[in-house]
Amino acid sequence: MYERILVPTDGSAGVERAVDHAIDLAAAHGATIHAVYVVNTASYGGIPMETSWDGIRDVLSEEGQAALERVIELAAEADVDVETAVVDGSPSRQIVDYAEQADCDLIVMGTHGRGGLDRLLLGSVAERVVRSSEIPVLTVRVGEPPDAEERTTGEAAVSADEAPDSAEDAS
Repeated sequence: MYERILVPTDGSAGVERAVDHAIDLAAAHGATIHAVYVVNTASYGGIPMETSWDGIRDVLSEEGQAALERVIELAAEADVDVETAVVDGSPSRQIVDYAEQADCDLIVMGTHGRGGLDRLLLGSVAERVVRSSEIPVLTVRVGEPPDAEERTTGEAAVSADEAPDSAEDAS
């Protein structure tokens, strides 16, 4: 079903969850992972001219190579082949373009699950990829859900004997 799976990475610990999911799918389907790191040149357009873009790009490319090396390490543990690329541009556009050019069957990417004002102000790369890609996109929530602490501490948990027996009891 899948031969080429694209997984964008930013090198963060949270995105590793999406990488793991992509690797599991690749292992199950005998697919190759295409790992891509996007140097977001769109967000550096306002840098003063005195600043050396080459120096900044070099640092960001090194971060990208480190992120891609981590994908290679994880994939090697599962005996999955990996192709990597560092590309420049708008992350959502570059992810979709890479997936199309590499003839990928699936894009697996992390999403922080932001909503409301955070999503409005920060935008969502994953949302833009979902909206613009003709290739299927599987999003994997990264980080902790907002109420995870409540569930683990038991403060908001309802025990089986306290749970209502029917919808009528719940009201």
